[in-house]
Amino acid sequence: MLRIGYDAKRLFNNFTGLGNYSRTLLANLAEYYPDNAYFLYSPKITRNDETHFFLNSALFNVQLPKRGPGAYWRSFGIKRDLRKHKIQLFHGLSHEIPFGMEDSGIRTIVTIHDLIFERFPEHFPLFDRKVYSLKFRYACRHAGHIVAISENTKRDIIEFYDIPPEKITVIYQSCHERYMVEKSKKTFEELRRRYQLPENYLLTVGSITARKNLMGIVRALEQLPESCRLPLVVVGQGGRYRSKVLSFIRKNRMERLVHFIDVNFDDLPGVYQKASVFLYPSFYEGFGIPILESLFSKTPVITSNVSSLPEAGGPGAHLVDPNHPAEIAAGIEKILSDDNYRQSLIEKGFEHAQQFRGEPLSAKMMSLYMNVVGGGNTEPEPIT
Repeated sequence: MLRIGYDAKRLFNNFTGLGNYSRTLLANLAEYYPDNAYFLYSPKITRNDETHFFLNSALFNVQLPKRGPGAYWRSFGIKRDLRKHKIQLFHGLSHEIPFGMEDSGIRTIVTIHDLIFERFPEHFPLFDRKVYSLKFRYACRHAGHIVAISENTKRDIIEFYDIPPEKITVIYQSCHERYMVEKSKKTFEELRRRYQLPENYLLTVGSITARKNLMGIVRALEQLPESCRLPLVVVGQGGRYRSKVLSFIRKNRMERLVHFIDVNFDDLPGVYQKASVFLYPSFYEGFGIPILESLFSKTPVITSNVSSLPEAGGPGAHLVDPNHPAEIAAGIEKILSDDNYRQSLIEKGFEHAQQFRGEPLSAKMMSLYMNVVGGGNTEPEPIT
């Protein structure tokens, strides 16, 4: 049995990519390796449907700071609690580990999701870049081992931080099991009424930022022939960039073609499964969990031919240059007009997705834990 501590700030307070990674990983580890002691350290917690399991399961021991600022505790003061709880391994789930851990006698692992701020510094304020660089670089140099969520991220860590390749292990992420369960026709009808969904539609899911390239999708929609111009359903939040896209939509009188909706977590799998095509032509991603969610939903995927996206999509994704809306439009037209091609993408995509199920990925992570703590090459046996 291992006593494992986690930086759970994102698990309890982030409800997009980093939080989804943390929650999915911890839920899978607890399911397949319930004999370990899992300690979740967070400066604060948000109580909702996504965190309820972790706050109410006997498998998890949730710890908050007893005194002082949460940010200081997370970076420095937490070491006293880790020693008190006899933690053998601390896993920083999102780019960070506490400072000075090498003097604590506790082994450490950090997960690095992406180095987008290094690759595209122009998209980040100077202060944010300085803070990220300090924390990420420190974690990579001082952690006992690094988990990269894609081969692309591993290459970036080596390039930007000069870390030896043998210190980095690529362990992909999974998605929530809710995306692996096929929904009924009755459920689809309820979703259509609840969210006023079109009968047939294109779908994109994710934060509405310039990097995610919603404008490219809307421009592709504009270029489609009338026979393929399905309405686009957009699920995600955004600010200034969203306003820019809305301005373009109004200027080109496309309001009836683009629907922005807020979907709760439990309903999102059905929205994926009912979509005709899923679009994710991002300019850069550490991985791209929405692609997995779509592959498990048996919905054909169009994504970019850059960064980690070909890894995530595999042979079941139609790849495009995200800089060219015409390529996105051509991909949509081909999938909608060629049934054989569409079915081929669905079958290859679903087969590719099987390697991202929780059990094999949990086994890889637990094997790494054992090696870092000192278990040699022992392969732990998961609970089945």
